[in-house]
Amino acid sequence: MGCFTFIKLMMVVFNLLIFLSGLTLLVMGIWVSIDGSSFLQLLGPFSSQGMQFVNVGFFSITIGTLLVLLGLLGCCGAHKESKCLLLTFFSVILIIFIAEVAAGVVALAYSSLAEGILRAWATPALQKDYGSDPVVTKIWNTTMTELKCCGFTDYTDFVDSNFEKENEGSLPPSCCWTNSTPCSLGEAKRSAMQGCFEHILENLKEHANIVGGIAAGVGVLEIAAMIVSMYLYCHLDNRVG
Repeated sequence: MGCFTFIKLMMVVFNLLIFLSGLTLLVMGIWVSIDGSSFLQLLGPFSSQGMQFVNVGFFSITIGTLLVLLGLLGCCGAHKESKCLLLTFFSVILIIFIAEVAAGVVALAYSSLAEGILRAWATPALQKDYGSDPVVTKIWNTTMTELKCCGFTDYTDFVDSNFEKENEGSLPPSCCWTNSTPCSLGEAKRSAMQGCFEHILENLKEHANIVGGIAAGVGVLEIAAMIVSMYLYCHLDNRVG
């Protein structure tokens, strides 16, 4: 088996895996969007948050469709030895790679703005929606229970909130070190529970190597895909077979 034939075979196999992965996501997304009730039965107590999975369904359909098209493009380009399809495949991968690098650079450059952006979402949600919106309430209760924290910054995020007013000045149990109900404002102040943002930052720092490794792995695969597709593109005219 010649070098060209081997690389062509690897190109087909690689893109076949991309196609199958995209097809799986696409089918799951369609299932969630059309028949979300049966899908949500698998989630037990989380089934009451059904509206969340509408977005998950559309997201899966979008990503799945992109992967299916990308896989077909690469497979057809390699199998039919089409320079046009190979060049298109290379261009799409290159655009995705550049977008990922740009996103990474922006994330590093503006990491100091992350707290402000999160606070702009979190604080109004805690003030207005916590306790009344079941989705927001469950997300924050799970976060505060698992991370043993209170609010975004600290207990002051719940001061003058709708939750405090509706519960006669009581704050969520997670804001008191005894984790008891009622959790008064004075007890929450004495408990001085740390805000969830600090815990989230600590977890991100702990898992930074894993996230970086995954990102690097994806980047290497994309570079490999571009090299292989460009190799096939350049050797189509003078291949030995």
